[in-house]
Amino acid sequence: MLTQSQAPQGPRADLLRIAEWIDPGSRVLDLGCADGTLLAHLHDTRQVRGAGVELDDDSVIAAVRRGVQVIQQNLEEGLALFGDGQFDTVVLSQTLQSMHHTEHILREMARVARYGIVSFPNFGYWPHGWSILFGRMPVTGQMPYEWYNTPNIHLCTLRDFQRLAAKLGLRITHLATFHGQREIRFLQGWRSTLAVYRFESPHPRADA
Repeated sequence: MLTQSQAPQGPRADLLRIAEWIDPGSRVLDLGCADGTLLAHLHDTRQVRGAGVELDDDSVIAAVRRGVQVIQQNLEEGLALFGDGQFDTVVLSQTLQSMHHTEHILREMARVARYGIVSFPNFGYWPHGWSILFGRMPVTGQMPYEWYNTPNIHLCTLRDFQRLAAKLGLRITHLATFHGQREIRFLQGWRSTLAVYRFESPHPRADA
């Protein structure tokens, strides 16, 4: 008999919300798909036709074992493998903050799909301000690294992302914020540790 800690865990709350924003039967590209949890869930519950992009060897193997189609590639090299409008939705979950070329990957997402979904740690979470006030970079559950070993190179607040989206012509359609598994609906910019945005591409669709 499995203990509570050993029992299989379902998708995180933010991934479940992402799944709600994706139309059944649509074409989905998951960038940095890790072990394929989101794509497997979308296939089982929404019958999507999906593919993932992942660089880590162990994650690729785990995703393939889930039956997920995966392309092993570094996202910093862009999405040149994919054609304009090839997908309905492209997802970049908790990876944006580790990208060197943030504007480029967002533009590429808007090129290959009608909708993009991104999630990232919210640097505006209020305890972060206290850490900086007392002379230290924040270390939290959503950002568990020290300043010298963190993969997070481009941290931002909700308002920072919204300004960048406007600059790139991305129309934000949905926002959800979380603190762990709990969704935050009040004072989101201060009380949430994770932000999830859905945006619409500015590029005209071929079937429009």
